[in-house]
Amino acid sequence: PLLLLIHGLGGSDLATYAVSAGHLAFARGFHVARMNMRGAGDSERENPRFYNAGLDTDVLEVLRALEPACAYLCILGFSLGASVGLLALGRQRERIPVGVRGMAAVCPPLDLSACATALEGPAGRLYTGYFMRNLRDAYRRRQQCHPGLYEAGRERETRTVRQFDERITAHYGGYRDAEDYYARSSAGPWLAAIDRPALVLAAQDDPMVP
Repeated sequence: PLLLLIHGLGGSDLATYAVSAGHLAFARGFHVARMNMRGAGDSERENPRFYNAGLDTDVLEVLRALEPACAYLCILGFSLGASVGLLALGRQRERIPVGVRGMAAVCPPLDLSACATALEGPAGRLYTGYFMRNLRDAYRRRQQCHPGLYEAGRERETRTVRQFDERITAHYGGYRDAEDYYARSSAGPWLAAIDRPALVLAAQDDPMVP
């Protein structure tokens, strides 16, 4: 069996939770592949496009690339990566390789608009500060690598994830605005379309995922 690991917002294949889960799975007899969403980790300089929660076909293509090497595939996603994985299983159901046997999703933001609102509340402020530092830094690096594609300074006025999604994610991702991005990219409405086992793990007191 082979386990595909997908990192969360602001992470990469080197995220400690992805590496630790990979070691545990390998010890249990799995081959392990850790996926970078486009523009994350080492792909930042190579790929001009920002990843976002709606790019479920990226997961599809990775699964298709892995299937010839292993006929028994599973997915483990964290946070935003968990949501993208679930979205792929639902929205791309007819195209998912038959070798994909199931998925575990850890704390997926199934309703992106509700999660953005939660991050703006008192319990989410600490996380908002962490995410925004990473997101603004990532935008600046991307703008320096691809100055013809990204407007300099566009990230300066963003103080919340919703503002970042409004000014950057939606603008460069082909969405009308942040709410259009959230509506078209949330995995929640697609859960009923998933036709193989999917385990969703969530905490009752998660400050980001209500």
